[in-house]
Amino acid sequence: MSTVDRNKLKEDGVRRAVREAGLGHLLVSDAELEASRHRTFADHPADAPVWIFAYGSLMWSPLMQFAERRPARVHGWHRGFYLWSMINRGTPADPGLVLALDRGGACEGIACRLDPATAAEDIELLWRREMIAGTYAPRWMRAHTADGPVSAVAFVVNRDKPTYAGRLDDDKIIEVAQRAHGHYGPCRDYLVETAESLEKMGMADARLSRLAARLRG
Repeated sequence: MSTVDRNKLKEDGVRRAVREAGLGHLLVSDAELEASRHRTFADHPADAPVWIFAYGSLMWSPLMQFAERRPARVHGWHRGFYLWSMINRGTPADPGLVLALDRGGACEGIACRLDPATAAEDIELLWRREMIAGTYAPRWMRAHTADGPVSAVAFVVNRDKPTYAGRLDDDKIIEVAQRAHGHYGPCRDYLVETAESLEKMGMADARLSRLAARLRG
């Protein structure tokens, strides 16, 4: 399970701990976070709903206030362990892995509509959580749901960063997941929780389920 809760994000506890450990150079600055949020929502009407497409830990540990959640599918993107994690699920000395969306295929997840009453705060906290090191790129995409498509923000892999892991085989992912641990908890828990959440929702990811089964032994 994640060791980060909403209060810790509000207090900016993770980034503070990273700085205190002498690793502040890994972080995106406050100014960069604000600029990224501004770019993402510059053309989004102030009174329009804000949807987030969750495909990893945001499904089972969202830490946001939702008005609505819908099973959803995006096309042209797929989920995989494409990012080395030196803060969330690992360290610079022993990096973990986290999921990201990369080009091609399709991905099932959850479209989450933010509660308008807390949307501004939730967006700020979401950026502190997902954009902590700038390894993702926020992107608007069409998420297809049973009640029709919605335009949602999703966090896709930033291939320009040195944290881009490329395509790793199962053995390498298992090796990393068994040992890596970061500020958000063990890499192993992240993988298993995501796989089990998808299975419970009836949208199992075959590769994640296979990896989780190996980790559980």
